[in-house]
Amino acid sequence: MATKSSFQKLEQEAFKAGITPRTKQSLNWFKKRLKTFNISRPALLKDEELLRVDKPLPGRMYMYFYDPKHKDTLPYYDRFPLIILVDKVEGGFTGLNLHYLPPKLRAKFFDKLLGFTNNKTYSTTTKFKLTYNFLKSASSLKEFKPCYKRYLTSKVQSRITQVPATEWEVALFMPTEQFKKNSKGSVWKISKSLI
Repeated sequence: MATKSSFQKLEQEAFKAGITPRTKQSLNWFKKRLKTFNISRPALLKDEELLRVDKPLPGRMYMYFYDPKHKDTLPYYDRFPLIILVDKVEGGFTGLNLHYLPPKLRAKFFDKLLGFTNNKTYSTTTKFKLTYNFLKSASSLKEFKPCYKRYLTSKVQSRITQVPATEWEVALFMPTEQFKKNSKGSVWKISKSLI
């Protein structure tokens, strides 16, 4: 019998608890449950619910291992970003790394971002409709400031793995952030000050 993926286990638990997907109740349930959930990042990248991609596309959510080019001069960085890809740029891409926000603020920001998808089916066709100029001009999305990062494709150290729309909510609260040179508590405090 095949083992269930981490995503399947969590979704089954949520279903048994009577949780309706993509609701405030659901966001709160996953946030609380995932605080104690043990996760192996390398194993997660191989999870059968996720899609391995060669060419990431804007509007989709991805996770991967990353080693920044200027890590020696950065005050801190995340080795395992969870991003919503905003745009492709020369040599890489830009994205919103949701790990830069503490879970409660992350949930609020993500809830706002769900208002900017191309459909509400949460299927393989669902994607975010975001650009830097839009994020910068939208006063209701000021949480984007500490999250907006540029990534070089040459510094990605694993397969880039796409999180399907059906799994966004679970991935959002998985404790996979891997900050270097500073603690997540300190990073989150700095992020709040930038907002």
